[in-house]
Amino acid sequence: MFTGIIQCVGRVRAIEPRGGDVRLSIATGELDLSDVQPGDSVAVAGCCLTAVALDADGFAADVSNESLALTTLGKLKPGDGVNLEKSLRLADRLGGHLVSGHVDGVGSVVSVKPDARSQRWTFEVPADLAHYIAHKGSVTIDGTSLTVNEVAGARFGVNLIPHTVEHTTFARRRAGDGVNIEVDVVARYIERLLGASAGVGGRIDADFLKQHGFAE
Repeated sequence: MFTGIIQCVGRVRAIEPRGGDVRLSIATGELDLSDVQPGDSVAVAGCCLTAVALDADGFAADVSNESLALTTLGKLKPGDGVNLEKSLRLADRLGGHLVSGHVDGVGSVVSVKPDARSQRWTFEVPADLAHYIAHKGSVTIDGTSLTVNEVAGARFGVNLIPHTVEHTTFARRRAGDGVNIEVDVVARYIERLLGASAGVGGRIDADFLKQHGFAE
């Protein structure tokens, strides 16, 4: 588990094809890896990866074809920046929200507009994820925990303060860029529970959610 509080922007050192998928090598910069061992989890651009090798400057992780196809990891190139967060310890502060690192889909940046010292960002998500996005709820974008300001269909808006922009890959993002989206895990479990009670196999539609007060 993670918190969605980015600890460092790392850099892709190499992408090495191996047996049909790839091994991703990440330079971690200022991120302290002294408490990370092979087998530990690190979130890379919001994707939970297992560190299989470590050195003084970073780590390597194997990335399956499933992850390459369903996240933005498959489009990374050497030199690209990636948000990094080490896995949560029980004694850590939960500064964001509970994040699993299991990406639900790839969304896109629609627009970026200034708002005093902050920025207002609009994103669009795949239609099957839209009903998980709630006003004032939490969403994870490229591993960053953010609060939803407004929702309109498959689009939603967030506010980014200068610190968030400067210390994440949002500083490099532009309209049209793809981003990894993880919806709030609580929303997924609510749907599963309500779907089971409705007898629809754990998947429910927007009308059922509206009837039970879980959608606008």
